[in-house]
Amino acid sequence: MRQPAARTLRFGANYTPTRGWFHHWLDFDLDEVRADLDSIAALGLDHVRVFPLWPVFQPNRTLIRPRAVEQLVALADAAAERGLDVNVDGLQGHLSSFDFLPAWTGAWHRRNIFSDPDVTTAQEEYLRTLAAALAGRPNFLGMTVGNEINQFSGDPHPDPDRITPAQAARWLERMLAACERGAPGRLHLHAEYDAAWYRDGHPFTPAQAARLGGATAVHSWVFNGTAQRHGRTGTATGQHAAYLIELSKAWALDPHRPVWLQEVGAPAPLIGPEHAAQFARTTLAAALDCPDLWGVTWWCSHDVSRDLADFPELEYGLGLLTNDRRTKPVGAAVAEVARAWRGREHRPAVRTTALALDAGAGPTPADGTSGRAACAPGGAFFEAWAVLAARGVRPAVVLEEHAGNPARLAARGITEVLRVRDVIRPPSPS
Repeated sequence: MRQPAARTLRFGANYTPTRGWFHHWLDFDLDEVRADLDSIAALGLDHVRVFPLWPVFQPNRTLIRPRAVEQLVALADAAAERGLDVNVDGLQGHLSSFDFLPAWTGAWHRRNIFSDPDVTTAQEEYLRTLAAALAGRPNFLGMTVGNEINQFSGDPHPDPDRITPAQAARWLERMLAACERGAPGRLHLHAEYDAAWYRDGHPFTPAQAARLGGATAVHSWVFNGTAQRHGRTGTATGQHAAYLIELSKAWALDPHRPVWLQEVGAPAPLIGPEHAAQFARTTLAAALDCPDLWGVTWWCSHDVSRDLADFPELEYGLGLLTNDRRTKPVGAAVAEVARAWRGREHRPAVRTTALALDAGAGPTPADGTSGRAACAPGGAFFEAWAVLAARGVRPAVVLEEHAGNPARLAARGITEVLRVRDVIRPPSPS
């Protein structure tokens, strides 16, 4: 087995500005940003993920506002002064239940944001421009194409821009190439919400997530049915992030491709504020037990101000810090883990037992044990993995089509392959 290169784990936060949330780009105040970044750096974190609003930065298809780009660079420079690296999400896109699309993609100008040639050409230039503006900054990690932009591509979005998986792949390849043109050699990647892993027929696929870009990004949210089904203290809840990390590896061509836990948070009321710190410790301990983890970026840095209306209730209290920059117990817990790992090599034990996943390439069995839906909370594969994890097995995941490939298994250190039927009795066909 080829051993993965030892990595030093990265710990960061998704930066939510305290004054004006992401609307702060409309009246950008660098002093406020600096104060926010001071409070993040004081936690001992080493990076932030930041979110330009696409309509603010590119309000017309042929206009990328120079002043907005300058402000993004100023934010990155302020982060560097505080020892923080910066990842930039380009196409926002979607944030905390709100959609931010430019006027030139909707209403009288309605165009598919993934397939219209004028729109995609403009997106490429926008991503290239942002990447190029930051390419000379040593603290610039790279670009993420957009935040969960796959939610625009299908149900349950109320007005989706429907595409095929082939179109989704071509779009991702073009956007990633634009990022690379702007800033060659940086860590450029894309990030989807969990429909890519859990929803049959969704055009953004696990293979795309695990093979395109410099790392695989996973976003772990237990309000997706996990905590509702398993409770706050259930193994499946505490190990949901670890599950997504391991699930993603089944599709990776590189057995040691880095996986970035790019979003994870403690959503109330399923995880009450009094339990958020313990949830963070449990979640991080499980995730850090996964080989090939690049790092963790908590959602989010600061609470959303109650002066802002119409957010889902859970969004207001997800911060590591309050809206007036005081450290919360969950912030102290994440800071404690980050301090404990500072400078240490991350080399967890190999996961020698794998659960085989029938990804649904052939006819779908009536017992519900294959396909992406089987991987979702309540699905047969998800529940079997959770049972194994509760037994202390530390399960990896391998595709059924690779389960009989000795070289592929050996590359990951897998010596035992189990099936769902070995763990739980599949439901009887209805």
